[in-house]
Amino acid sequence: MNYTYIVQCADGTLYTGWTNCLEKRLKAHNSGKNGKIQNVITDINFPICISAKKLEEEAMSREYAIKQLTRAKKLALMEF
Repeated sequence: MNYTYIVQCADGTLYTGWTNCLEKRLKAHNSGKNGKIQNVITDINFPICISAKKLEEEAMSREYAIKQLTRAKKLALMEF
């Protein structure tokens, strides 16, 4: 399964990405291994928006679509 996700970073920004292993990717974010220290997640309890897709291309397409949205619309997606 492939996942498109939105998380909040240490600097308050929202990060949108995709992965086929959500747990591993979130650990990479928290350890700063993604190369950008501002992408460290400050609070793992912050709502995480996850969209599961069967195909990698679908997850990547969803990631692109979300990245085109405003911050307000991204936050609206994260409301449960």
